[in-house]
Parts: sequence; C-alpha cells; structure tokens
Amino acid sequence: MTVAFVLSGGASLGASHAGMLEALYERGIRPDLLVGSSVGAINAAFIASRPPTVGTARDLQQIWRGLTRSDVFPANPVTAGLGLLGWRDHSVSAGSLRQLVRRHLEIERLEDAAVDVHVVTVDVLTGEEVLLSRGAAVDAVLASAAIPGIFPAVPWGSRLLMDGSVANNVPISHAIELGADRVIVLHAIGTEPLSRAPQGVLAAGAAAMFRALTRRFAEDIVRYADVAELVILPAPQVEAIMPTDFAHAHELIAAARGRARSRLARGGNVVQLRRAA
Repeated sequence: MTVAFVLSGGASLGASHAGMLEALYERGIRPDLLVGSSVGAINAAFIASRPPTVGTARDLQQIWRGLTRSDVFPANPVTAGLGLLGWRDHSVSAGSLRQLVRRHLEIERLEDAAVDVHVVTVDVLTGEEVLLSRGAAVDAVLASAAIPGIFPAVPWGSRLLMDGSVANNVPISHAIELGADRVIVLHAIGTEPLSRAPQGVLAAGAAAMFRALTRRFAEDIVRYADVAELVILPAPQVEAIMPTDFAHAHELIAAARGRARSRLARGGNVVQLRRAA
C-alpha cells in the first residue's frame, strides 16, 4: 500500500501539522510520498528532508514555536504602499520567508528528498494548477506559498507561479494521481460550523475565505469515494486565531496532536474508502 501525507494550506495555522505529525510518527505511520499546498508545502519539504521520526516532528514544532509574524510577514510601509499603488504585485517582501525556508531545508532540489515530495502551485496567467516534483526546493516552496497580493509570484521557467491553495488547498487529487492507496490528510483549517459570527473585518474575511477553500475539500472526498482510503486528521477548533497570528503555535500543536491521537486510536478514519476491485 502506498501512503501519502497531504498537508493543507492555512498560513500560521500550519503549526498544527507538526502536532499531527508527532501522533503519526509515534504510531509508526510513515509516508511514501508527500503533497503540500501553501504552508503545507513548506512543512512537507521539511518533513521530506529529514528522517520519519518523532524527533523530526518535535524539531518542526520547535521551529513553529519560535516564529513571529515579522519572521514571515515583515512590515514595510514602502513595499506595502507600492503594492497598493499598483507598482508591485505584492505588499510583503518574501526575503524573510526565503531565509527561513533555506535555513531549515536539508535538500537543494525536490528530487533530492528521501521521500517523494510534491508541491502545488497555480499559474498566475492561466489559473492552471501546476504540481512541482523536481527543481530548486526553496523556489518551489516559495511559489506554493506565494499568497496573491501578499508575496510576489515566483518565476518558474516560462511560468509565473502563485499560492497553490488558490486552486487546491487540500491536494488529495494529486496524491491519488501519484498512486496513493491511502491518503492521510493533515488539515490545518477547521471545517466545523462556527459557534458565533466573526467579529471584525479581518475575522469575517478570513472566515469567508476558509469556507471557500474547504468547499473543494468536501467535494474531493466524494469524488474519490471509490478510489482510495482517506484518513482525515481534524484541525484544532480555534476560531479566534487568525492565519497571520503566530503567537499560538504551542496551542495549535497541542490541540492538533491530541485530536490526531484520538482519531488514530479509533482506527483513524473519518472517511474510509477502499479502492474498487
């Protein structure tokens, strides 16, 4: 059986992946391939460049606990102003994120990884999904995480690429196409109904965006019902945490680890779908 880990987007909520990963590794569940979108691509590349051990999961947790917003989204009024005026396609420099990714990746190219790793991006001009499986690892990861209007799009050959979550935030489809029989989804964005209406403009906007992102996820569960076994590790229920807030990594990791342990102890499956004979 070919096992794929699929890591979703979610910006700072991606800290939850590190907690889920510990729950998987402590049970000896290891991936044969990794597919990530946006922050999931960053975490997937980290995982692929290290051994599948609890120690690796805890190393990833330590990195997340040390992050601040300025490490990823450094404020620069000039860059932001030029973006608002239409003179640039972004409002935040990707320099800090590039340094962060380069510091922690132990591979130069995607194909150098011990575990096959694939990252989802989107062609800026055509809107087409582009799966990157070879090439410079840092550039590939930055392309997958290039949030439109926030980070600059990344040149890749003749293409210009942006955040993969725009088209496919939970890339189950690519894992299936790559031959996975069992797909384990590390989902950073909660899908449960909100307990109260979002407060404030940013919270309302984020809630609407997340609902749009999770719609394809729900559709893909149905679409691949007769194709593979799907195991969905649930995201923490933390409505008040914004995807740009990096101050809650410890909370996200602990909640995700606990929910993943509980789910795996029950057999793991939210949806169990067997390949048709």
